[in-house]
Amino acid sequence: MQLPGWENSTSLLASATEAATEASSEGEYGTLLLTAVLLNLVVIYLASKIGGEFSNRVGLPPVLGELVGGVLVGVSALHLLAFPEAGVEPSSSLIIRFLESTAGLTPDLATAVFRDQNDVISVLAEIGVVILLFEIGLESNLKELLEVGIQATLVAIVGVAVPFAVGTAGLMILFGVPAIPAIFAGAALTATSIGITSKVLSELGRLNSKEGQIILGAAVIDDVLGIIVLAVVASLAKTGEIDVSNVIYLILSASGFLLGAIVLGKVFNKTFVSVVDLFKTRGGIIIPAIIFAYAMAYFAAVIHLEAILGAFAAGLVLDETDKRKELQRQVIPIADILVPIFFVTVGAKTDLGVLNPANPTNREGLVIASFLIAIAIIGKVVTGLAVFGQPGINRLAIGVGMIPRGEVGLVFAGVGSASGALSKPLEAAIIMMVILTTFLAPPLLRFVFPDSGLEVETTEAVPELDRAANRQP
Repeated sequence: MQLPGWENSTSLLASATEAATEASSEGEYGTLLLTAVLLNLVVIYLASKIGGEFSNRVGLPPVLGELVGGVLVGVSALHLLAFPEAGVEPSSSLIIRFLESTAGLTPDLATAVFRDQNDVISVLAEIGVVILLFEIGLESNLKELLEVGIQATLVAIVGVAVPFAVGTAGLMILFGVPAIPAIFAGAALTATSIGITSKVLSELGRLNSKEGQIILGAAVIDDVLGIIVLAVVASLAKTGEIDVSNVIYLILSASGFLLGAIVLGKVFNKTFVSVVDLFKTRGGIIIPAIIFAYAMAYFAAVIHLEAILGAFAAGLVLDETDKRKELQRQVIPIADILVPIFFVTVGAKTDLGVLNPANPTNREGLVIASFLIAIAIIGKVVTGLAVFGQPGINRLAIGVGMIPRGEVGLVFAGVGSASGALSKPLEAAIIMMVILTTFLAPPLLRFVFPDSGLEVETTEAVPELDRAANRQP
């Protein structure tokens, strides 16, 4: 005999049991996913720290070591960090296999965990590059940018236009590369790392020389122009086609966005300082600044520009406040946590195997890499010819000082990789170009300044550049 409502009660009990089981499974999956993300971060930070320390000890920028560390733990070597877009299966990931043997990860869940962990790491890397561009904006002193004069401006324009035009046209004409990837690679050739150059010039006692000031001013302007080019190119990559009207719109909107942010910043600066002075708890200045940076990044994305352009504009605006130095100090630990994720991830996704000369199918990629490296060097060396009215100035030194791409070039490579616009050979070729120009710049600068060390420089006047040389442009 069944009691009234027994069938309904049984159905409810079954539903409750099923819901409890599903909740338990979701809880278990969430724990496994968190564990996988934490292991990925352990690998990322170890690769970042070891690579950065080694690079610093041999006189190279730490960020280059972070990139190489990412290459070693990624798809090109150890397979500790593996990403689906790099063509890696879950079974090839050492972290997934480790979780299967230690945390009870089942093959059924392995694919989902592998996919979702990489989504989390990729999002963290994107936030890292937003913070990176915000910090670069903070270090790009707007007043100095406006005071460097026509010489630095001409050097910067030539340093962007020549490698971009020659690189893009060469890839399309000589190698048959499609327009969007060719434009992306050409854009990567426009970058200049102010951090690397300023560090070497300081060591040579040439930071305050005419050549040094022109190089630094041009590098700052170069960064601004490069960010605009990157925003335009990344937007083109999303649409997948080149529309002249769209290109004009993107250039005008990117330029207008930066100029508008700077003009409005004159009013916002006082408001920002007044609001910050009201806060007495921890994070009184950095939290409002990050909110502003994220909001500007959002507005840039809304008008079909890259979020990083908004973050860069936010940095330029806040650089004009009375709280600039304090803000720069407080953003450093945030950048130290998030930015390495971006650089190590870029390295981990780069398959240098596509440049293996033993494989005949890779030889075109090697030729492309050689072409990009040649254009990267020549396209910057000729910038010295743009200097006029300066008798006795070392034009070759100015051109050589513009060569290193450093972390700025990696930003282009990372955004291109994330957009899917770059093929594996082209992406690897860009990475090789960045590495080689970064390695070549310090010894070449020492060569073109044979009498270095005769002048006495004071680095107290440029503490921000010393800080930038260890991380950012």
